[in-house]
Amino acid sequence: MKHVLRPLWLLILASPLSFAEPPGEPAASLQPYVDRGELAGATTLVATREGVSSLQAVGWADRAAGKPMRTDSVFWIASMSKPITATAIMMLVDEGKVRLDDPVERYLSEFQGQSLAAGVVDGRTTLKKPSHPITVREILSHTSGLPFSTDVEKPTLDLLTLAERTRSYAAAPLEFEPGSRYRYSNAGINTAGRIIEVVSGQAYEAFLDARLLRPLGMSDTTFWPNSDQLARLATSYKPASGDPKLEPLKITQLKYPLDDRGRQPMPAGGLFSTASDMGRFCRMILNRGVWEGKRLVSEQSVAEMTRKQTGALPENYGLGWSIDGESFGHGGAYATNMTIDPAGGRVFVFLVQHAGFSGDSGSKILSTFLNAARSSRGEPPRR
Repeated sequence: MKHVLRPLWLLILASPLSFAEPPGEPAASLQPYVDRGELAGATTLVATREGVSSLQAVGWADRAAGKPMRTDSVFWIASMSKPITATAIMMLVDEGKVRLDDPVERYLSEFQGQSLAAGVVDGRTTLKKPSHPITVREILSHTSGLPFSTDVEKPTLDLLTLAERTRSYAAAPLEFEPGSRYRYSNAGINTAGRIIEVVSGQAYEAFLDARLLRPLGMSDTTFWPNSDQLARLATSYKPASGDPKLEPLKITQLKYPLDDRGRQPMPAGGLFSTASDMGRFCRMILNRGVWEGKRLVSEQSVAEMTRKQTGALPENYGLGWSIDGESFGHGGAYATNMTIDPAGGRVFVFLVQHAGFSGDSGSKILSTFLNAARSSRGEPPRR
């Protein structure tokens, strides 16, 4: 994805680089991508268990308006919401109110008697009983057989309540035997959000706010950005064939206006946040569930979430977290990413708003940031 290269004098005058420390690694490593028109802008954060070591911004939050990216710019983090939802349900596991290997139907009666698609005969799908009911562990690890979404979740993913969504998931036949395959599923994580509601007796978003967001001080993390947050919202871009070669777009999965409380919270991908807020969440996980001396989730639950839960399957996924060797994290639909490296004792947050990149730049931009952040500590680059 490219855009028009602004004249040097305009770049200097508008000062699109906003640093929390002297210009340099790691965010400055992204400046060439901005200059070549492959990246509009980004906010990055690097932190240790003790605190933030780097919070930087590069490029533009709105290219057409000449609005620089800021360290407190707001982003739709999309599927980076999944680990947050997983952490919330693990709080109920810690309290003995939810068990990972319980069938989902124990908490949500609509899943009783759910069927499995067995094949197609004469153009019609045949159904059978699955070998076992889907479990909480399986919905969190994308091995339940639930679809990504259902047809009622259109034209955007934020129109139905969690109760309405989960009824549609329960009515849909499973796509494969639970536990036998991996399929990335918003439906599974949304179902986990509904379990939180039923077990806790609170709305999902209320539980999230009371038990996780407020204790962590994540004041810019919300499903409904307010006027101040909307003013800081980074513009989303997609590749374009004309000139400029970046085209702004709305977040296609969500209904506008974004501050409309008629929109429903989406546990699998509806949150907006900032680098600082996500850094707080990641540091709590890096510290095995403790934030500023207070335990929010057990060390056992953190370990369970962040180990491979997909067995012999080739996909490496935990419970709401993607696993990559000794590191783990999650990305979002518009190229956001968080990575936690327990061995190195650091977290990396990378926030952009790109619905795809042109050429192979998309595969290089994130790794450029990560390698620059690691090399600042003398670590070798990773491929």
